Amino acid sequence: MKYDLLIKNGVVILEDGAQNVEVGVKDGKIAAIGQDLGEATQIIDAENQIVSPGMVDAHVHITEPGGGYRDGWEGYDTGTRAAAKGGVTSFVEMPLNQVPATTDKASIDEKFDAGKDELSVDVASYGGLVPYNLNGGIQELDEAGVVAYKAFLATCGDRSIEGDFENVDDYSLYEGMKQIAKTGKILSIHSENATITDRLGEIAKASGETSLSAYVDSRPVFTEVEPIRKIILFAKETGCRVHIVHVACEEGVDEIVKAQQEGVDITCETCTHYLYFYKEELDAIGPVVKCSPPIREQSRLEGMWERVFNGDIGFVTSDHSPCTPDLKDTTNAFEAWGGIAGLQNNVDVLFDEGVQKRNMSLEKFADIIATAPAKRFGLTDKGSIALGKDADFVFIKQNDAYTLQAEDLAYRNKMSPYIGREIGAQVTRTILRGQEIYSKENGISDNKIGRFI
Repeated sequence: MKYDLLIKNGVVILEDGAQNVEVGVKDGKIAAIGQDLGEATQIIDAENQIVSPGMVDAHVHITEPGGGYRDGWEGYDTGTRAAAKGGVTSFVEMPLNQVPATTDKASIDEKFDAGKDELSVDVASYGGLVPYNLNGGIQELDEAGVVAYKAFLATCGDRSIEGDFENVDDYSLYEGMKQIAKTGKILSIHSENATITDRLGEIAKASGETSLSAYVDSRPVFTEVEPIRKIILFAKETGCRVHIVHVACEEGVDEIVKAQQEGVDITCETCTHYLYFYKEELDAIGPVVKCSPPIREQSRLEGMWERVFNGDIGFVTSDHSPCTPDLKDTTNAFEAWGGIAGLQNNVDVLFDEGVQKRNMSLEKFADIIATAPAKRFGLTDKGSIALGKDADFVFIKQNDAYTLQAEDLAYRNKMSPYIGREIGAQVTRTILRGQEIYSKENGISDNKIGRFI
């Protein structure tokens, strides 16, 4: 066989470990893995580079359509271009902050129309669980092909905007979980106690607090743990498969592990920023690093890494949730938009912090960025370098430090808490279904080959 593409001389991360093997690609699929595979139309020499499965980022917000309210936020063009530059070959898109939110057939069709011919990478979709879509919306989203559902226990959305996302009350959560259980799909949940965190925030703001440190204190660890316990109880009652997004504390992870041991179908993720930043440095960085749940104390960092290493945390995501610069341009942390732009700097930061600084195995690295999320959300063609899978790869040059500059970012709004940080590894090339979508030499391809999954 003559391959369309042959990758040679790289350290290739397979599911059973990293090996010096060649990878042959035909018709966008991985057709062969071995030695001396023969001829190819294109050959890539990956000498001195790591060849990993492309990242599957299971938590990304694209705000298109903006509905006239958020038209200047991240769109499909810039968001997927940033993904390509960062080594993310596919992601699962959240059902907010676009307007309308993705809660039924009409809204998901509008989203698909907005992304037509705009995708540099492949995109799977979440559907929303909100109080107003319990009468058929969940079933319409299932039929439209969402891979999972998303609900907020924390306060979210803007009630002045028709069609914006809305957090669930206990009844909506319970009824929604019963309906989602019948689809067999997963409900992913933002787990924070809205009543307590909202009130603590109001009190702090009224008392004149403005710092990010005070913001963190207004969302204490137990306000994450308490709703996780409730979700576990509801999962036992309804049989719904659940996933806790962006867990920021060890105690939350430990509750999930206990539930797993009791037979509950539950997993969790954390985010790159919870493994990198810490509370004590937030005010020096500014509101660009505000998010919820908040980034916690430095003393917790290694405990979170330990839970990544031992598999208690299933995988790592970006929770890429950018806004326009004006919403971060304030000295009052309580007034700033809560969300971090991180899609472009998952792979390099995690490789540097995990593999290079903490001796994570390459196999584990590929698992937390690609294999585990693809398996959890049923993306059967994605997530690993194996025969028959989509030929999605990210090439990484290890021990190749650079300092991130704003102009390096492909986002619509070039904001990121990683700006100015030295990152000790670089993404040098990204391949989607056998075609180059980014390289250091050529930049980001203008060829929009991404698809909705």
